[in-house]
Amino acid sequence: MKWKRFPRPRAHLQRPARPAPRGAQSRARPPASCAGPQRPAPPGPDPRRGPAMAKRSSLSIRIVEGKNLPAKDITGSSDPYCIVKVDNEPIIRTATVWKTLCPFWGEEYQVHLPPTFHAVAFYVMDEDALSRDDVIGKVCLTRDTLAAHPKGFSGWAHLTEVDPDEEVQGEIHLRLEVVRGPGPCRLRCSVLEARDLAPKDRNGASDPFVRVRYNGRTQETSIVKKSCYPRWNETFEFELEEGAAEALCVEAWDWDLVSRNDFLGKVVFNVQRLWAAQQEEGWFRLQPDQSKSRRGEGSLGSLQLEVRLWDETVLPSGCYQPLVQLLCHEVKLGTQGPGQLIPLIEETTSTECRQDVATNLLKLFLGQGLAKDFLDLLFQLELGRTSEANTLFRSNSLASKSMESFLKVAGMRYLHGVLGPIIDRVFEEKKYVELDPSRVEVKDVGCSGLHRPQTEAEVLEQSAQTLRVHLGALLSALSRSVRACPAVVRATFRQLFLRVRERFPSAQHENVPFIAVTSFLCLRFVSPAVMAPKLFHLRERHADARTSRTLLLLAKAVQNVGNMDTPASRAKEAWMEPLQPTVRQGVAQLKDFITKLVDIEEKEELDLQRALSLQAPPVKEGPLFIHRTKGKGPLMSSFKKLHFSLTTEALSFAKTPNSKKSALIKLANIRAAEKVEEKSFGSSHVMQVIYEDDAGKPQTIYLQCKCVNELNQWLSALRKMSISNPGLLGSYHPGIFRGDKWSCCHQKDKSDLGCDKTRSRVTLQEWNDPLDHDLEAQLIYRHLLGVEATLREKQRELSAAGTEAGSALRGSGEAPKDPLAQLFQVLQDLREAHRSSPASALPSETNRLLELQT
Repeated sequence: MKWKRFPRPRAHLQRPARPAPRGAQSRARPPASCAGPQRPAPPGPDPRRGPAMAKRSSLSIRIVEGKNLPAKDITGSSDPYCIVKVDNEPIIRTATVWKTLCPFWGEEYQVHLPPTFHAVAFYVMDEDALSRDDVIGKVCLTRDTLAAHPKGFSGWAHLTEVDPDEEVQGEIHLRLEVVRGPGPCRLRCSVLEARDLAPKDRNGASDPFVRVRYNGRTQETSIVKKSCYPRWNETFEFELEEGAAEALCVEAWDWDLVSRNDFLGKVVFNVQRLWAAQQEEGWFRLQPDQSKSRRGEGSLGSLQLEVRLWDETVLPSGCYQPLVQLLCHEVKLGTQGPGQLIPLIEETTSTECRQDVATNLLKLFLGQGLAKDFLDLLFQLELGRTSEANTLFRSNSLASKSMESFLKVAGMRYLHGVLGPIIDRVFEEKKYVELDPSRVEVKDVGCSGLHRPQTEAEVLEQSAQTLRVHLGALLSALSRSVRACPAVVRATFRQLFLRVRERFPSAQHENVPFIAVTSFLCLRFVSPAVMAPKLFHLRERHADARTSRTLLLLAKAVQNVGNMDTPASRAKEAWMEPLQPTVRQGVAQLKDFITKLVDIEEKEELDLQRALSLQAPPVKEGPLFIHRTKGKGPLMSSFKKLHFSLTTEALSFAKTPNSKKSALIKLANIRAAEKVEEKSFGSSHVMQVIYEDDAGKPQTIYLQCKCVNELNQWLSALRKMSISNPGLLGSYHPGIFRGDKWSCCHQKDKSDLGCDKTRSRVTLQEWNDPLDHDLEAQLIYRHLLGVEATLREKQRELSAAGTEAGSALRGSGEAPKDPLAQLFQVLQDLREAHRSSPASALPSETNRLLELQT
């Protein structure tokens, strides 16, 4: 192991009573284990810097499916779900897929992380109602593995068994010294403390002690009972022979009275490296014991994943202004003249990254108030190259992808209001619904009378009636929602409607403007949400097989309505014919709805937008159990269920969703939002919000959630809303102060700053997140950097084609402005800004592109 000097951690991660440590860092090859490379944990980013942080990391995760999983239940099947952990911290739980060995999830997540994270692990579990869930296996991807795949890791990965000796976590604080004297040199090892150790006991904690081994001698610290954040402050000495090849091994163990001790992790040091340094101190990540052989790969099944690591160096806002202004100017110009940037960006964007580019551009222009103008430009470009009305917006063009992103960003809350009650009713009824005679299974339906089974005809008629009711309710809800639709969405659909009517004005194309609107509203937004409500956040769990079939048939009916009941749509599946009367009635309803939807003038649009902004919806709301500290400490029985609401101003609560709310915490007073140890309240789904009251005194409330997903969503929302607050904490206590000491580290000083570091940068990307203008501009710059060579080739082609026209303009005294030339100058300025940035040496996709260009 190579040693080098490790820079001092920032002061906010250290207790003032102890000097800031100096650590050591290794460049050795990381092990295949989830624990990552052996080195002291570098200090995290200073949370007080707010959103202007230079380095940002995020993970795009898609958990696709599993196959050939082992059976864990006596029925010969399993009920699998996935837990995603980042550095052993659970952040995501997928829905359970019942009674299958080949589950399909198809769930997507984006997680923002500090650049110092080490690994992401996917645990496949089997849910059990009466006992602890079984662990089937895991897939672990280290940060280095993900960094080696710039386009992302994609494919099948074999599950490996979960060995307790490899499931280590946490860090240990050590000081190593070479003591020279008149006698032989001595190696002094001070074991100071540890944090975030794995809980090995049923009480949600461990009884840790440390074993130090060197040159055949072993010494141990005292045992700290019931703590994952122990403090020892014990020192050991060993005789040190110069030139000896023996390594120093520091192991953490959980003491058990009746069974064997549990391994908590180890750190191994090459002592020869200490001779030059004399002293090293720092936080070192605990490593697993990899001496055991693993079960053969593939015996536990496989997991299909798509995981991509994004490392970005985001410059100050002013650096991106020329790029933003140039793109905004091009959008405002519209379709005038050759050499425009937006058409060229579309032309040079590959299919695989078109969705990302469309989303980034859409969010950028949405933040500039130009989303409608940007989409209108794309509509015109698409219409200009489309000759057949029936192929309009059917391809995966930049217009189609941008419109999909626009609806998800601007219309998701509207979708929830329209579809939510209908989807809930389908899930609650759990009726057997089938229209395809070849798929009807009468035995699954039940009896129509006392003992007589239903006939196939009765099943088909009952199914058709159920679908007619659901479809009618959906269309009625849509018809009543004109005023609830966001003004910017209505205005965008109006532009689309008018552009298509201008392009296809004949009577035979009377329905084309309506179909253009429904191709996005119904076919790419409402229908997919009906088919997979979990993926649109309408439900927490996937539908079972029976409900899923009902939703699929309902989505098909919505598509038929969206296609305006054309003959082509009816010819595909003749067994959908029983729904045709309702579909035809729905077409009339939908046309009436679209007519009202697009009937919006600019003044009304502004008035609606202003009214909606005055009624800003809450960022996050829902029921939570609250506890306020009283007396010597919290009691489990003191939790009380209330309805909480987080807005841009405060975290408030009420007895019911419709009751008058009481302000609980002003947003500006929040100092940290973190998890609480499981042993504190007997639950792993408790969070604490640390804040200052009106008198400036620190206070803490404890809130219990119903599952790990809800816990992380609340933590994410609180962290994102308070990230710019002054005085954010760098450390905290994951336990509670009960009696006369902290339950986590057993310190008796209630004002102790904390035994663990805060995780203010760990957040989940949600559809209702505020826009991050600088990040979107950086992502667009990075894309343009990647296609710069292609854009320069396009510039040469345009220059050659327009030489005569350019000469005529120059002869008349008019100097043409080349938008591509301006873009290349902007890219050059940003390139120089990145190269002169202090973060230029850090790994990121942009820096990799700059290195390739150099």
